[in-house]
Amino acid sequence: MKLALIRRQFSATGGAELYVQRLLGALVAAGHETHLFAEKWQGQAAGVQFHGIPVSGARAERPLRFAEGVEAALRQEKFDCVFSLERTLRQDVYRAGDGLHRVWLQRRKQFAPWWKRPLVGLGAFHRNMMALEARTFDPANTKHIIVNSEMVRGEIAQHFPAFPQERIHLVRNGVDVRRFQTADRTAARRRFGLQADDFALVFVGSGWERKGLPWLLKFMAARTNDSKLKLLVVTRDRIRGKVSPNVILTGPLSDVEAAYAAGDLLTFLPIYEPCSNVVTEAHATGIPAITTRFNGAAELITPGINGHVLDDPGDAATLGACIDHWRAHPGAVATPQPLDLDLNVQQTLQVLALAAHARDSA
Repeated sequence: MKLALIRRQFSATGGAELYVQRLLGALVAAGHETHLFAEKWQGQAAGVQFHGIPVSGARAERPLRFAEGVEAALRQEKFDCVFSLERTLRQDVYRAGDGLHRVWLQRRKQFAPWWKRPLVGLGAFHRNMMALEARTFDPANTKHIIVNSEMVRGEIAQHFPAFPQERIHLVRNGVDVRRFQTADRTAARRRFGLQADDFALVFVGSGWERKGLPWLLKFMAARTNDSKLKLLVVTRDRIRGKVSPNVILTGPLSDVEAAYAAGDLLTFLPIYEPCSNVVTEAHATGIPAITTRFNGAAELITPGINGHVLDDPGDAATLGACIDHWRAHPGAVATPQPLDLDLNVQQTLQVLALAAHARDSA
């Protein structure tokens, strides 16, 4: 097949980027003629034909300008299948890995201070994003959608009921399982200054507001008298305010598997996550995960078996009770292994082949 893949920006780190790299590699290895349309690309894409889409203008205008630029570029050639990982104007398959912008705004308004709520979602950027999103979820513009959680499938059904459910395909996020099973726990705990009898919570992610780090820091500030409870924070975010001494800031890590190996429990309390990779990574490592019902990855958790799910990310009492449960039940958890990244790519390719066949039959 001659395939076009759309990804606006790319860097060498991050779960989404690793997924794109694996997908591109699999497409090339399978003999497909693969074209990548992007504004910026950093890293190797051997065997892939790159099409730069230059974008200028204000922040509010850039997503639409990129979508229009891709549309113009696609008209210059004929493809068997167009696969977009961005909100764009026309594609055979769209991967809704970012969820719905309008739902994100709803969650921001729900958890914002009362005085901020009237301001959430105002401005040209958000108006333009929701307009572009509506065009992407128009069944006349997109033939098939890949979601990574049932939560996002339900959000599409609620906000875009005209899109046929039979054209929405669930492909769970994949993880490089072996990577998260090879780190040395003893060495990792020594590296981060953890004592043998410390119980270490782990937070991995960037996005201060969306991923719930303020609630965790507040929780730890209230537990400074518990000398054996620690929180390991892996983030590129600039931390606001004073951090209590039971919090260990690592900064961003290229070997994030070391943080999971050092930890005993993932604590990740987002207000909106379509399906976070960190839960999958924790389970691949063998540690339980506490997250919220606003995370599509909560579907992977059986309470008390491989983690817990909170109804409210700010519920410190329930968070404390869940942490205490896992402190009383230390050690590796019995959980089904997450979807391997290579299998995730295979399932994605099956949807692309389905879309290409449907185009040929039209």
